[in-house]
Amino acid sequence: MSKSIAGFSKLSKEKKIDWIVNTYFSDSEEARNILKQYWNTNQKVQQLHDEFIENTITNYYLPLGVAPNFLINNKLYTIPMAIEESSVVAAASKAAKFWLDRGGFKTKVISTTKIGQVHFIFKGDFSKLQSFFKEVKPKLLSDSKDLTKNMESRGGGILDIELRDKTENIDGYYQLHTSFETLDAMGANFINSCLEQFAKTFKTEALNFTSFTEDEKHIEIIMSILSNYVPDCLVRVEVNCKVEDLNENNAISSEEFATKFVQAVNIAEIEPYRAVTHNKGIMNGIDAVVLATGNDFRAIEAGVHAYAARKGRYSSLSHAKIENGIFTFWMEIPLALGTVGGLTKLHPLVKLSLELLHHPSAKELMQIVAVAGLAQNFAAIRSLTTTGIQQGHMKMHLMNILNQFEASNDEKKLLTEYFKTNTVTHSAVVEAINKLRVVSDK
Repeated sequence: MSKSIAGFSKLSKEKKIDWIVNTYFSDSEEARNILKQYWNTNQKVQQLHDEFIENTITNYYLPLGVAPNFLINNKLYTIPMAIEESSVVAAASKAAKFWLDRGGFKTKVISTTKIGQVHFIFKGDFSKLQSFFKEVKPKLLSDSKDLTKNMESRGGGILDIELRDKTENIDGYYQLHTSFETLDAMGANFINSCLEQFAKTFKTEALNFTSFTEDEKHIEIIMSILSNYVPDCLVRVEVNCKVEDLNENNAISSEEFATKFVQAVNIAEIEPYRAVTHNKGIMNGIDAVVLATGNDFRAIEAGVHAYAARKGRYSSLSHAKIENGIFTFWMEIPLALGTVGGLTKLHPLVKLSLELLHHPSAKELMQIVAVAGLAQNFAAIRSLTTTGIQQGHMKMHLMNILNQFEASNDEKKLLTEYFKTNTVTHSAVVEAINKLRVVSDK
């Protein structure tokens, strides 16, 4: 039976594990062994992992794979991908190889503006609040100089501060809506520090603003926080080629494939049930690279899905068209990424991943990540409109099923060969492995 514990965070890792395994597991020694087998044998590396988060008891590993042959703006890349889902890396690699001979991926960063807000309540005359904001805005900027000087020296900093009236939604609710340029840093700590300084200055200066009544002087700061919705931190990625050069599947003509592909994307644009799965496929590629490069995939997911619903209905992130015999497939997507700070200088595999990508700037990483997303989407739609998604996915999933049944290396070799020409389903694999074992027992 579960029970509460006081002072858990103060316990050593060993003591934490003792309590966990003795409280929750019928076989405490087996649970302990499983937890400890994922500890890194390099003590320095393990300590680093232990200190990333709180109450660590072990490491949770994800495979790190690579997808080669990505031609992006005429430069070749091998892209690192950290993900547990079979067929994602294979699909991205296949799409990369397909477009390698068709001009590759073209990318462009449209903008890199990030947003933060001070949310506050003011119960008073809006015209007086406007006058106060106009007067205090220079001081908001000057009081944050100690925070911004390093960023400004590199060409970034605070771009603008606006007063926004949100009282139609909540009585007395206003914002200091601020735009930032954070260059190669994702910038969360920088933005939040600036916002908290704004809030402090704003509240203090309001007490001395002579036009305010006594009640109006007491502005209530609710919170100061960056936004993970970054519709002005945009990157565009595109592939195109002649329709006649598009398909390699003899069962379907290039023209028919191109038409079906565009129709599939059009469906995702107007049908939310399809759009969610469509965009999930894009995020398979994006999240895997975001994780491999030490960035925050939860922030990326939240911002991307908000962007997909920006017009009032959830829709496809990618688009396709055929014009004058040319097939074009593209996407514009918001990505707030960093290549300095956070885990980028701490996690050994993150450092290797960034080196693998030629030490990209944040703008370059935006383009690489967007490419991975579009490549994954292309591979998925190509399968859906030709062979079906399961044929390729289940072949990649075959090894997971074999591992569930603790197949030996010899069994894996025989069954992998068998399923090269037979349809992979869970029941078919179970039947095949059972037959193989009956024969071997005789």
